[in-house]
Amino acid sequence: MAKCEFCDKGVAFGIKVSHSHKRANRSWKPNVKRVKAIINGTPRHVYVCTRCLRSGKVTRAV
Repeated sequence: MAKCEFCDKGVAFGIKVSHSHKRANRSWKPNVKRVKAIINGTPRHVYVCTRCLRSGKVTRAV
């Protein structure tokens, strides 16, 4: 699974608990996009989470 290259957000693991208290493993996946961004002055494809995109940590290449 891809990870955000700016904040290192990745997959989180936990336990799903039903109403009858049955327990099962599950994972929470981050909303990661592959975007073309300016890194060190050159455009490059990177994996970035949507929170970093919205907050302006990434300058997208046009």
